Amino acid sequence: MATNTVQPASATATGVFTSAFLLKHWQGHRRLTRRVIEAFPEKELFSFSVGGMRPFAELALEMIDMGGPGVIGAATDVWKKLEELDHFNKNGVPTTRQALLDKWDEITGIIETYWPQISDERLQEVALAFGLYENPVYKTIFYFIDNEIHHRGQGYVYLRALGIEPPPFWDRP
Repeated sequence: MATNTVQPASATATGVFTSAFLLKHWQGHRRLTRRVIEAFPEKELFSFSVGGMRPFAELALEMIDMGGPGVIGAATDVWKKLEELDHFNKNGVPTTRQALLDKWDEITGIIETYWPQISDERLQEVALAFGLYENPVYKTIFYFIDNEIHHRGQGYVYLRALGIEPPPFWDRP
């Protein structure tokens, strides 16, 4: 009887895991999260919460700060400190859904601009993100994606509590 041997996984940027694949995966999540922002009624986007959680606009601002300054840091190793991020210090916080969507789209452009500067080798390098989180760059980017999925799930709960059907979570074109 033949046995199959599982080879140990590698965190190298070969095979399935490539920089281009990771960006495509993240951008699919970002497009879905944008649709969740669009699904909220204007007032509730900034005020509705469940169980003491922050309104979805505040969660989206956190995702914006992880995405834009995060990808700049990943590309250049120049990281803002946590207290310099807009969602933390409340600087330039959008007050309308359209302004929030415009900021989201601006960050998408920043991600697309800086991403090509992140080499496969850079993904393996250890960085101190936001002066607090020391990990290989790829793990930091996974955190950005995981954080977005987590907060988008909160948005799904809010939308359902408001009687609004959220976009299908698996539809990430």
